[in-house]
Amino acid sequence: MKHFAVSAPVSAPRSQAFERNDEDQMTQKGFKRFQRRRTQQDRLPERLPERLPEPQDDAASILQQEGEPLSGASETGTSESGATDDITMPEVDTGLDTGLDTGMARYLSQSERIDETRPVPPVPQPDVVLDRDIQPRVKVASQAPVSLPTRFDPWVQFPEVPFDFLGQTPSRLPLVSAFRASPTARAFDLLRTRLLHSLKTHGWKRVAVTSPSAGGGTTFCAVNLALSLARIPASRTVLMDLNFRAPGVAAALGIAPHGNMAEFLTGEVPIGQHLQRLSDTLVVGSNCAPDQNASEILHDPRTADVISALINDTRADTVLFDLPPVLEHDDVTAFLPQVDGVLLISDGDRTTAAELAACEKMLAGHAPLLGVGLNRAQQTDKTQVTP
Repeated sequence: MKHFAVSAPVSAPRSQAFERNDEDQMTQKGFKRFQRRRTQQDRLPERLPERLPEPQDDAASILQQEGEPLSGASETGTSESGATDDITMPEVDTGLDTGLDTGMARYLSQSERIDETRPVPPVPQPDVVLDRDIQPRVKVASQAPVSLPTRFDPWVQFPEVPFDFLGQTPSRLPLVSAFRASPTARAFDLLRTRLLHSLKTHGWKRVAVTSPSAGGGTTFCAVNLALSLARIPASRTVLMDLNFRAPGVAAALGIAPHGNMAEFLTGEVPIGQHLQRLSDTLVVGSNCAPDQNASEILHDPRTADVISALINDTRADTVLFDLPPVLEHDDVTAFLPQVDGVLLISDGDRTTAAELAACEKMLAGHAPLLGVGLNRAQQTDKTQVTP
């Protein structure tokens, strides 16, 4: 049998609801429930600050912790009639806002759990100011500008030889530098100008000066042409004596013979010890050791390397090579691969047309003929040049 509690009307006082007749009289279980509710209402607010229930606890667990049995059941969980009562536990009316108290208890409980599992805060890092728009810049200490070393110029390192351009020192051959008003000087100046135009047009620098036969005036023309070229300001002219059969450039200039051309062409003597500087615009490579094996020296591959290094190091504008006659030895033919053109000197007294034709035939296909210079021309007493 189940017992149900019937509540009194709201308007009636509590004492009247308890003293009504037997039909409306409160049962024993209802009284106990009423009395327990009153007790909890007076006691729970005083105990709430000491211990709040966990969020999962409800009113039934609180009553069980107090040691009191649930209403509507005995201590063994059965009713007085021996049957198990199916009673729904009503909510406890504490007189307070239950939702607020439960939320506060849940908040405190979660705070405790958060404090227990709270991770160790990271170590504060030093403040770094980064520019988001501009990439980080590295400050480099300002240094004084370092001047780069200039390119080594062997031209100014060549030993300088005193040379008399006015012709006061006697020489074996007349020099046009001492006779500027003579027709010969004007002829060499004309030869110089025509030669420079041809070289500049083709980008050439190496010129071989030779003649069909010995005694045609090759050395005389090579030396005076070099002196005429040296008169051009800010120019560089190199004169090389490659006539191993009869070297004569040093004697024609009136300077002491110096150096061994064969040792220089084979690389045994450095360039700074062989060449001599007569002025800021003229350098001479003389030869004081005649050699009858001139053809073999000029065929040597080392000669080609030395000549190329000479032109690159000195940065010469024009290089003149005084060579022996074309028709007497094969020296010129051996050296033709190293030159850009040939200037042929003809003797007005002895050179024939057949010799000039033979020279042109030997040079054809090897090196261009830049021109033919007529030396010892008796009609005008000057050197004529036929381009």
